[in-house]
Amino acid sequence: MQFEEIYQTFSPKVYRLCMGYVNNSDWAKDLVQETFISVWQNLSKFRNESSINTWIFRIATNNCLRQLEREKRFEKTVMPVQVEEKIEIKRDDRIDFLYRCISELEETERIIISLVLEDLPQAEIADIVGMSDGNVRVKIHRIKEKLTEKFKSYEQLQ
Repeated sequence: MQFEEIYQTFSPKVYRLCMGYVNNSDWAKDLVQETFISVWQNLSKFRNESSINTWIFRIATNNCLRQLEREKRFEKTVMPVQVEEKIEIKRDDRIDFLYRCISELEETERIIISLVLEDLPQAEIADIVGMSDGNVRVKIHRIKEKLTEKFKSYEQLQ
């Protein structure tokens, strides 16, 4: 698989994964860029011991975790000038609410549900997060219950 094909196939999925972590479009785009820089730099070292899907999501997950750690260490500042955004991403209120709910979950839960939303098999998710298949299955069930409750509350407010 050539890099361009890899990027076209996986960048939207990685973006959604990153949004689940940081709930900020700009950061998510930066994390996608960092992820694919790492993929580009290390593609020749990829040994096919796992699927390329697993490998890319593991890189993205590590980037997200590093971003969250950096956030904890540095003071936040605002740019004095607003720059016009060229990339348009279609979103609606329910999707925004979903990302907000996901961002409120624990780190491991965020990564698991983000990978579920990308239709990754449970075995692959278990490999990415370093858990057993059974543990991932239980976590997915509990996460879905949490999100369902949040959506029920949200819909009652509408």
